[in-house]
Formats: sequence, structure tokens, C-alpha cells
Amino acid sequence: MGFLKEFKDFAMKGNLVDIAVGFVMGAAFNKVVSSFTGGIVSPLIGLLFNADFNDLKYVINEGTVNDAGEKVGEIAVMYGEFLTNVIDFLIVAFVMFLVVKGVNKMKKKEEPAPEAPKGPSQEELLAEIRDLLKK
Repeated sequence: MGFLKEFKDFAMKGNLVDIAVGFVMGAAFNKVVSSFTGGIVSPLIGLLFNADFNDLKYVINEGTVNDAGEKVGEIAVMYGEFLTNVIDFLIVAFVMFLVVKGVNKMKKKEEPAPEAPKGPSQEELLAEIRDLLKK
């Protein structure tokens, strides 16, 4: 029973619960950003290329068309999807930066601890020891 109680105490600590909530919110936020990038940003960038941004690719080897009319054997570098994911990452990273910056600004600024009273310097102590030894 000690193990279960110890685990419960660990799991109910504020930091762990905060991390779990943040993780769930981050996953949901990532979906929002992905839909924003896929539904708004990609089509706008696609206007520049006159193509769907996610379908941009560099074809290395053209495929052949089979009897069903499907292209098979094509080898291509799908850079449009990669760029979409990079844009997603940059948006999420920027928003996380703003969140952390805001949280740090809201935290109470700790006042610096008062300086401890300064004692005698090393030279003064050595001089005092010298004088005591002379006596």
C-alpha cells in the first residue's frame, strides 16, 4: 500500500498536474495551428505557385500509368508538406515564446536579498592574528 500512496502523492503534486494540462492544451493548440496553416496559409502561398502548397514536389523519376489510370512508380521529394510542417512549428514556437514571456512578466519580481554585513577583510584578519601572536 505504501507504493500506491507514494505514487498518488507524486501524481497529485501541482507541477505534474500543470504539466499534464499544458500538454493537453498544447496538443489541442497544435491542431488549431495545423488547420490554420493548412486552410489559410497554404492556399495563400499556393496562389504564388499556382498549385496546392501541400502537393508541391520535386519529381526525381516519373512514374508510369497503369491500366486503372493510376500513376505508379513515381519517386518525388514532397517539399510542400515539409514546408507546411515547418510553418506549423514556427507558429507554435512563436506562440509558446509569447506565453512564456507573459508568464515570466506576471511572476512577482523577487527583491534581491539584503547583503550580509561585511566583516573584516582577509588582510585585516591576518594583521589581527599577527598582532595577537606578537603579544
